[in-house]
Amino acid sequence: MSRKNDCKLWKGLDVSWLPKKLPAYSDAEVVAIDNYEAALAKQLERKPKRFSHSLSVGLVAERLALAYGIDPYLARVAGILHDWSKGLPKDELLGRASALGIDLGVDYSLVEPVLHGMVAARELPGNFPELTSEVLQAIERHTLGDSHMSPLDMVIFVADGIEPFRKNAPAIVSQRTHAGSTSLPDLFWESFADGVSYVIDTRRYLYPGTLNIYNDLVLSRAAN
Repeated sequence: MSRKNDCKLWKGLDVSWLPKKLPAYSDAEVVAIDNYEAALAKQLERKPKRFSHSLSVGLVAERLALAYGIDPYLARVAGILHDWSKGLPKDELLGRASALGIDLGVDYSLVEPVLHGMVAARELPGNFPELTSEVLQAIERHTLGDSHMSPLDMVIFVADGIEPFRKNAPAIVSQRTHAGSTSLPDLFWESFADGVSYVIDTRRYLYPGTLNIYNDLVLSRAAN
């Protein structure tokens, strides 16, 4: 999606909270971005809302990346591709996770909503061998997070939660307000902790590993 079409994607949505700085991509990077978006359009052709969400995450991620001194191109690409496997039927997603040896220590059906990032990170190199390990890691970690998130990991995690198509829940509005003004670790922490609270508030299954990550982050933040 060219820069001139950003406003078209977000037509009628409030994006005043977004960091204002825009990237300056090389011609080669523009071509690559267009190719990734075209490939995603085919991958998610039956999921138009998911496709729009993915483009939106890419655009928000590049803005956050610029605000926090991270390569915006890597953030844009990771954002575009983060939900590459989200459109798979449930049974197929679970089958691929099993075939790829993904093991979270619980029945796949309990963690189905978070498997798509892990599946995508393992399968995308077959389509795009040029993708860097940093991009693939950010894609893998955008659902569960990790105790040791890289700056790019944090940007994709946050962008996924606050992009403009997300409903204006109080927690999301707060995170948007802090985007670009608070530190990236603090912004990620707010996003992660709010996500845990949401799972508990809605009485959903909380993956045990999430609690371990939460406690690791609490202790790490206290030590710093």
